[in-house]
Amino acid sequence: MLRDPFVDEEFEPDLMWFIGAFNVYDREETRGIELEVYDPNDKKDRAELIGKYSLNLGCLSYRHKLVLVESLADKLTDKSFDFQRLFEIDEDQASSWPRSEWYELENPREFLQDVYTLAQEFWKEDLLKASLEDRSTW
Repeated sequence: MLRDPFVDEEFEPDLMWFIGAFNVYDREETRGIELEVYDPNDKKDRAELIGKYSLNLGCLSYRHKLVLVESLADKLTDKSFDFQRLFEIDEDQASSWPRSEWYELENPREFLQDVYTLAQEFWKEDLLKASLEDRSTW
């Protein structure tokens, strides 16, 4: 069973792994300033954001990456999955996005589709390595 890298529990492939890097709560003066120059609705900016932040998950093994990408693929094929929900922040949560555009993305499904596409490229070797393993040994 694949374990979470931070707690001794089974790994849950939550899509927040891909967008949590954009949460600037309590980091407005650092990460917030760094991210506010990007428009998540602009395809070029989005590609840079994803490559620099979403896929820079050094804490995850190649196995975690495969499980995350497979989970994302499943959600992308589910026409009823609400991707906007991922970007909604409840007033009671200690979370915030760097710009107002993040709260109501023009196309949150497209954002995550770009994550999927770029993950296939950035993590190509890791995904192949994990896919060739016997998962029962994880």
